[in-house]
Amino acid sequence: MKKKTTNSDSIQRSRINNKTEKLVMTALFTALIAVCSMITIPTAIPFTLQTLAVCLSGGVLGLKRGTLSVIVYILLGLAGAPVFSGFKAGPSVLMSPTGGYIIGFIATVAVVGFVSDKLGTKIWTSLLSMSLGVLLCYLFGTVWFIILYSSTKGDIGIIKVLSICVFPFIAFDALKIAVAAVLTNRLKRIIRN
Repeated sequence: MKKKTTNSDSIQRSRINNKTEKLVMTALFTALIAVCSMITIPTAIPFTLQTLAVCLSGGVLGLKRGTLSVIVYILLGLAGAPVFSGFKAGPSVLMSPTGGYIIGFIATVAVVGFVSDKLGTKIWTSLLSMSLGVLLCYLFGTVWFIILYSSTKGDIGIIKVLSICVFPFIAFDALKIAVAAVLTNRLKRIIRN
């Protein structure tokens, strides 16, 4: 004999499905960040597609789940999963000259996710929030680079630091921001939040 499905059972099932879907999407964006970190052009500070994935995560998932996806990515790397650029892992990566950029991803995704939640994902709002987010990532990474460099090799001029940590990446990051803004706008139309 078949059991009758009540309205409350249907609502409960819908809530569970919605939570499962959100959890799966968060995990997928964590995996996307990890995959994009492995697409690398090695230099002193490697060119990767991580910032593209971090911006997408904030834009599509919003503040809470986007930030969670980045934090889980960082925790996976700290725990030993080779998810950082160049298949690296462990706390030593965060203590390296590029560690500040990885921490800066949290600021990037938070800004992009906040704007996405509050203002939506129009291309112009995404472009502005992603640009600000990447600037914050530059700030975290550059300050961390200066701290590490100064502690081992002595003082370094700001122009030299910017020529190592920022200037070579501006054009590539601008392209990634543009792609992420367009993809975010398109994906938000088909992905439920």
